[in-house]
Amino acid sequence: MCLILIAFESHPAYKLILAANRDEYYERPTAPACFWGHAPGVLAGRDLRGGGTWLGVTTKGKVGSLTNFRAPSSYKTNASSRGELLSNFLLSQESPVDYLEKLEQKAEEYNGFNLIIGQMDELYWYSNRSDGRRKLAHGIYGLSNHLLDTPWPKVIRGRGVFQRLLSGDTYPAAESIFDMLSDCWTPDDEGLPDTGVGIEWERILSPIFVSSPTYGTRSSTSLSIDLNDRVTYIERTFDSRQDNATTVKYEFQIEP
Repeated sequence: MCLILIAFESHPAYKLILAANRDEYYERPTAPACFWGHAPGVLAGRDLRGGGTWLGVTTKGKVGSLTNFRAPSSYKTNASSRGELLSNFLLSQESPVDYLEKLEQKAEEYNGFNLIIGQMDELYWYSNRSDGRRKLAHGIYGLSNHLLDTPWPKVIRGRGVFQRLLSGDTYPAAESIFDMLSDCWTPDDEGLPDTGVGIEWERILSPIFVSSPTYGTRSSTSLSIDLNDRVTYIERTFDSRQDNATTVKYEFQIEP
């Protein structure tokens, strides 16, 4: 469904580098990344059905991303929207720890999720399908629709390419990030996870860039924060044809 690759305090010029694909049904209405009118300090895409977001950053230095945990057998039709988990954090005045402490008390109201949130020099991962929050040390991480660094083929492949791109002293060209995120390689069936969606859907969902008649990669994002707290956010969105991409770019300085 989705893929997030994170380099946290692992590059000589950047505090954080994040590359992500959001996969969704094409019919689900979505707004591309922009500064929100009712909250001009928040830069994020918007799910126009649920009202939340999957990836965002604020002018005060909050950052976060979200994936679903794929487990159709435990899906609850009356659960709260998972997109609000990230949008509520970005809109709040709470620290990541305070926010997660409150979230842990009501996490079972939601279907399975992974939430990565942080501010300035701290970053946390939390899933309601795991035990407790985890403060991330410096390193390179991969997350799809299971737990952090679960070795699904797309996670292993993406992390490997990401590490190679970041092995130099300079930030790779944006197109190198988007080339990585557009990888359509499909593993052999024996390497696929069994998440309860059937082999045909496991195949469809297995590449880094997902494509099918009804469901696929809707956006690819490159987000970086350098050592001087300069944010660069580039999002490339796709429609059902996936050959008609639209790219937006934002740059700003985090406020003290």
